[in-house]
Amino acid sequence: MIIELAVLFLVLALVAYVLGARGIAGFSMDIAKWLVIIFVIVAIISFIL
Repeated sequence: MIIELAVLFLVLALVAYVLGARGIAGFSMDIAKWLVIIFVIVAIISFIL
């Protein structure tokens, strides 16, 4: 679920960048980056447990 949201925000950032909305693209990339970090942390924790 988290990785799907990260990919969605990544695609949104790329589309916004192409259309010229640099602020929205940067914000979407920040959200995607944090979602990927959260996904990796949860994946590591679930692998250990």
